[in-house]
Parts: sequence; C-alpha cells; structure tokens
Amino acid sequence: MKRRTAQWAGAESGDGPGDAGEIDRWDAEPIWERRLRHRDVAAVAEVRAALRHMLAAWGEPGRADLAELLASELVTNALVHTDGPAVVTARLAGGGSSPATKGRLRVEVRDLVPRHPTLRVRIPDGDPMSEATSGRGLLLVHSLADAWGVQAHGVGKAVWFELDALGAADAQDAQEP
Repeated sequence: MKRRTAQWAGAESGDGPGDAGEIDRWDAEPIWERRLRHRDVAAVAEVRAALRHMLAAWGEPGRADLAELLASELVTNALVHTDGPAVVTARLAGGGSSPATKGRLRVEVRDLVPRHPTLRVRIPDGDPMSEATSGRGLLLVHSLADAWGVQAHGVGKAVWFELDALGAADAQDAQEP
C-alpha cells in the first residue's frame, strides 16, 4: 500500500520538501498540507519536520520552534480526541522579500467532529486533575499563539493558530517610530 506523503499546495510532481530552492519559488505565500489518518500519532513528528523545513528561513529565533510545538498540540488533539482523519495546513502570508523578518504563519487542523474543544483553566495544585498527563495542549496554544480559534468547517471544525515572524512584542516595537 502506497503511503500518502505531505503535499506542497500547487506543487508539480517532484516539487516539495527537500527540493532545492522551494522556499524561494514560493516566497510570496508558501502553503503546506497533509492528510492525517485516524490515530496515526507518528504523523505528529512528520508534521513537525515539515514545518521545520518550511520555516527554515522564517521568523526571529525560536518562532519556528514555537510553531512546531503548537502544531504538535493541535495535531495530537485531532488524532487522539476525534474519530476520524484530519487535515493540517500551514500557510505563510505577507513575507514579501524578507521571510526571515516578516510574515504571518497560520496553521489549521481540520477534522470531522463538530464538537469544539474545551480550553481548561489552570488546575490548582492538590486537585486530582493536577496530576493528569493530558489536557494542557489548548492552554499552551492559548498562552503562546498570537491568535487562535475554532470555526465550523463543513461537517466538522477547524482549530487554528497564527504567529507573526517577529512575535507580538517585537512586531509592536517595529511599528513604533
């Protein structure tokens, strides 16, 4: 059985991760998309690797690492807490001629379950739930992303986050005279 690999949207056969110069070809707005099979948790590492490749020349130090972390959380949630496949899409917009200092990343994970995830508040020490090994992913997304949300999408939903290349504080400083 042939395993489906990640696809760069709009790419011809042979174009994609690993091909020389691909970020230069798509510097206006690179888009990456991958279909995920139900409960294929190995796909989480593959998504991180693809994002690392896509974001190699993007953002201030640490921004790409943050994108990997947040994408891991959303992908894991979709694979573990839903009963079907999912699709992850990453898009860079507004990078212009300098993707290392400009642009906004949007990562979206769509699944077939219309139920929206619940953001858990911080659990106080001593509470039995404070020892739980899960339930903090959306709290990380909420705390670290520049923007995030959930929207109805066909028969399911899309959970997304956005990060600016400079980070919220750095982007604000860059706009001030």
